[in-house]
Amino acid sequence: MSENVRVRFAPSPTGPLHMGGVRTALYNYLFAKKHNGTFVLRIEDTDQTRYVANAEQYIIDSLEWCNIPFDEGPGKNEKYGPYRQSERKHLYKQYADELIEKGWAYYAFDTAEELDAHRKDHEANGKTFIYNWHNREKGRLVNSLVLSSEEVEQRIANGDKYVVRFKTPQDETLILQDEVRGTIKIDTNTLDDKVLFKSDGMPTYHLANIVDDHLMKISHVIRGEEWLPSLPLHTLLYKAFEWEAPKFAHLSLILKPVGKGKLGKRDGDKLGFPVFPLQYTNEETGNVTRGYKEDGYFAEAFVNLLALLGWNPGTEQELFSLEELTQAFDLARVSKSGAKFSPDKAKWFNQQYLQQKSAEELTELFLPILNSQGVEADKNYVQNVVGLVKERANFVNDLSELSNFFFADPTEYDLKAAKKQWKETTGELMTELVSVIEGIEDYSIENAQTEIKGWITSKEIGFGKVMQPLRLSLVGKLAGPDLFEIMTMVGKETTIKRIQNAIAALG
Repeated sequence: MSENVRVRFAPSPTGPLHMGGVRTALYNYLFAKKHNGTFVLRIEDTDQTRYVANAEQYIIDSLEWCNIPFDEGPGKNEKYGPYRQSERKHLYKQYADELIEKGWAYYAFDTAEELDAHRKDHEANGKTFIYNWHNREKGRLVNSLVLSSEEVEQRIANGDKYVVRFKTPQDETLILQDEVRGTIKIDTNTLDDKVLFKSDGMPTYHLANIVDDHLMKISHVIRGEEWLPSLPLHTLLYKAFEWEAPKFAHLSLILKPVGKGKLGKRDGDKLGFPVFPLQYTNEETGNVTRGYKEDGYFAEAFVNLLALLGWNPGTEQELFSLEELTQAFDLARVSKSGAKFSPDKAKWFNQQYLQQKSAEELTELFLPILNSQGVEADKNYVQNVVGLVKERANFVNDLSELSNFFFADPTEYDLKAAKKQWKETTGELMTELVSVIEGIEDYSIENAQTEIKGWITSKEIGFGKVMQPLRLSLVGKLAGPDLFEIMTMVGKETTIKRIQNAIAALG
């Protein structure tokens, strides 16, 4: 790609960043990095009524955790700054005025009550009220297309509230190109005259978005499909300003795990999984919302699963490093249809990444958890434990339950397993087994295995009659890694003590 690629992620700071937003940021980042371009973060805070104070920092922290940091943005390489729209509001009025001068926009003085009356009147007649070419110049609506220039000036001078509306052309067919969806045709007669500048002196998203993308030299706009209905207006705005439009790509939705519909912010709470990258605390209510990080997901697993929600590499490969994603990513392979999110698949991704980590890496993550539980253990011992149990773990936190018997004697026993495996004669067998273990001088895995298995064979009984009760004694349930690994890890004295405890508890 010969042109200088510049993309932007432009969220509104109205709350925590949804995973769908993170995916949009990720696709922008991957596209920029693949083409040696620039990834810009712009905070679109023109809607001050919904502004949340800590949301911007949350967005930045989320991108950092995902390892997809922005190249330009608030406080960072402000080449085309400022990067908060609220700090750019002085720019937009001149562009609204320019559109009015060119005949592409007009002043509208209609009050909210008047517009509501028009809507109700239309509804009463089975129609839908649309402010556009059909009625804007008939005289019932109050705007600069029907008022004289003197009347307009007088109204503005009097302080009458007004908005600036875009004058959508009549009887035209727009041929739009989307990098994901191909060619789209739109009849301009179906469009309304959107408000570009509000009565409070702030631009709407439509005007600010176009002006900022132009001034920041954005080459590609990669955004969610909820903005697809805005594409005709945005394309017309570029035409009106006589600016070259960027290429557009609209991403499909991330869908709920069950049924149809967009995966919403409340679905996670209902179905028991996070939909935000990081835990979020609402400063007003104090409510805490779960995050992938705090739920134990690795950032690289979270990014990997997001990448494949709507993009197909064209191969069977599912596990990608960020570098591999960058090399493989192609807008042409982004799906037009929504991608259903699977919580089970998300866990699978994390499990895959956990298995790729060495016991040494996992030990560094596991030690603080043990310490928080009051367990103090030698680092090498913990590393050996991790090596034995990691294959059964999906999350680092799972290591705790999978390995607790390596750090403390069982205090209770699985009653269902005990009922099945601990018979009337088991206590006698276990007492005899204690004597066998006491006689093992070199207490290694090999020696313990040889002596115990030899003893079982000599008694001509099934191995299960001894090995299952032994596991129950050492672990408290019928789970865990190789039994002789456990025995030698906890040591001879502890092994004997646990067998004796089980005999006392189970008979």
